[in-house]
Amino acid sequence: MDRTSVILPVIVGAVLLGLSSVFIVDEREKALVLQFGQVRAVKEDPGLGFKIPVIQEVVRYDGRILGLPTQPLEVTPLDDRRLVVDAFARWQIVNVVEFRESVGAEGVRAAQTRLERIVNAAIREVLGSVPSQAVLSEDRTGLMNQIRDLSRREAASLGVDVIDVRLTRTDLPEQNLAATYARMRAEREREATDEIARGNEAASRVRASADRTVVELTSDARRQAEVIRGEADAERNRIYAQAFGRDPEFFAFSRSMTSYERALKGTNSSIVVKPDTTFFDYFRSYSAPGAAIVPAEAPAAPAGDTSGEGAAVPVAPDAGGSAAAAAPVATE
Repeated sequence: MDRTSVILPVIVGAVLLGLSSVFIVDEREKALVLQFGQVRAVKEDPGLGFKIPVIQEVVRYDGRILGLPTQPLEVTPLDDRRLVVDAFARWQIVNVVEFRESVGAEGVRAAQTRLERIVNAAIREVLGSVPSQAVLSEDRTGLMNQIRDLSRREAASLGVDVIDVRLTRTDLPEQNLAATYARMRAEREREATDEIARGNEAASRVRASADRTVVELTSDARRQAEVIRGEADAERNRIYAQAFGRDPEFFAFSRSMTSYERALKGTNSSIVVKPDTTFFDYFRSYSAPGAAIVPAEAPAAPAGDTSGEGAAVPVAPDAGGSAAAAAPVATE
C-alpha cells in the first residue's frame, strides 16, 4: 500500500479540522464561543478567533445601534384625557454575556419584545404624571429624557443600553376626535365673534367721530356763510345809503321802478288802488297828454293789501273823446 494514499487523507482532514477551528468576527458584530450552551469566550474586536471544532460553536450578535418602533399605546395623563402615543427607541448590546443569559437562544427578537414592554411601562409612568397639555406641547424633550433614563435602568439587566427614546405621535383616540374638534371649532367661533364685535365697536366709534366731524364742519360752514351773508347785506345797505345820499330823487325813482316791475306782472293776482296814491306818482308825472283819470268802484282789497284803498288805473281816451272805465290791473 502506497504511503501517499494514507498521508493525503490525514493532511486533508487536519486542514479541514484546522479551518473549522477558526472563525472571523466582523467589525459590526460581537461573538460568543459556547460549549454545550455555556459561554467559554467572548470576541468583541474584529479579527480571527479560535474554537474547538465540533465541541464549541460561535454565536454572533449585531453590535450596531438598533431601532425599536413601539406599537400605539394608550395612556392617561393627570387630567384624565386619554392619548394615543407612539415611540421609537434606539438601543445597543453592551454586554453580550448578560444578553445571552437574559434572552437565551432567541437573541435580538426576544430582546426587542422585552425591551418594548420596558419602554411602554416607562411611557405610562412618565406621561401619567403630567397633564395632557405638557404631552401635546412642542417641547417634550424633558419627558422623553425621563422615559429614556427609566428605560435604561430597567434594560440594564438585559445587557443592553437604551440610547434614546423619541415620541413620534401623540394624538387623541378616534372616539374623542369628533368631540375635541367640535370644542376647538366652538372656541374659534367664539374668538371670531369677539373679534367681529370689537371690529364693529371700533367701526361705530370711527363712524360716530366722522358724523360729529361732518356736523361740526357743516355748522362752521353755515356760520361762516351767515357771517359773510350778513357782511354782504351790510355792504349792500351801505352802498344803497351812500347812493341815496348822493341823489335821493334817482334813488326814489329806481325803487319805484323796481316796485312796478314786481307788482305789475301778469299773473292770476290783482290789486285795486286809487290813482292818486303815492304808488303811481311817476305814472302821473309821465302820463300821456289829454289822459283822464276815471274813478271806479274799488272792490275790497285782498288780505295782503296794506293800503286799505281801492284805485283805478289812468287810461287814454278813445277816438270819440270819452274815457274808458278803469279796469283792474293784474299784478302779482
